[in-house]
Amino acid sequence: MQKLVLFDFDGTLADTAPDLAAAANKQRARKGLPPLPYETFRPYASHGARGLLKAALNMDPDHPEYEIFRQQFLTDYEQDMTTLTTLFPGVKSLLATLKSNGYTWGIVTNKMEYLAVPLVVHLGLYTDCAVTVGGDTTSHAKPHPAPLLHAAKAAGFEPADCIYVGDDERDIIAGKAAGMATIVAAYGYCGKETALQAWQANAIAQSPADIWPAVQEWAVN
Repeated sequence: MQKLVLFDFDGTLADTAPDLAAAANKQRARKGLPPLPYETFRPYASHGARGLLKAALNMDPDHPEYEIFRQQFLTDYEQDMTTLTTLFPGVKSLLATLKSNGYTWGIVTNKMEYLAVPLVVHLGLYTDCAVTVGGDTTSHAKPHPAPLLHAAKAAGFEPADCIYVGDDERDIIAGKAAGMATIVAAYGYCGKETALQAWQANAIAQSPADIWPAVQEWAVN
């Protein structure tokens, strides 16, 4: 029986944090503040503009300037989002292995489609990617299961025949709520101090190379 492997994007397939950090530091520059080190922003790279503006400016959505800076952050990021972004080491090999073994794979991200799709194309993933679901593709974003259910339906699979791989707790929450198996991408942006076992995923991958064995184990159970 065929299976579908769905991936989060930021922190799971692609190391997007350097370009996100650069856009966040541009917002500090607009405030006349010095740049913060990359390491400050990396743990927030899966949290979107809200997380990065919190890290950069300690700015929450109820701040009167939040929407102005959110829009500027997204504009700055879109202009330079392919400068430093790469696939994590081992991802190309993983995807080739999935393909050669008859697995279908796709992407479900909270990144808005207008940002996600160009990056998927830029990184050479578009041809083999069965479905790309962004944060605005459905009426809900993760941790709601709607994006994952949409992806499964679009690719022609039942949720029980899908496994979702992500580096954030909301990925695991969404996957489980959708009735899918889940794998934590521990090499992503979740942070070394995070108690990943508490998320109760089916497996924890310390590198992309760990994902294929975990998928195989899930598929035979």
